[in-house]
Amino acid sequence: MIRWFIVIFLALMFISWLTPLLHRLGLGKLPGDLRFRLLGREFNIPLGSTVLLSLLASVISHWV
Repeated sequence: MIRWFIVIFLALMFISWLTPLLHRLGLGKLPGDLRFRLLGREFNIPLGSTVLLSLLASVISHWV
């Protein structure tokens, strides 16, 4: 169980480290990515980017 917590923690750290790079590449601004303001806060729901990254990971795992 502790191993899964460590893996999830490391994955979240890696994703948070890559977020600025992904924004510079245009991910998070694709059609299908939702952005809205609610009570003075901005929320992002990257549906289109998630689908694109999922397809990319699927293709890479299929080749390997």
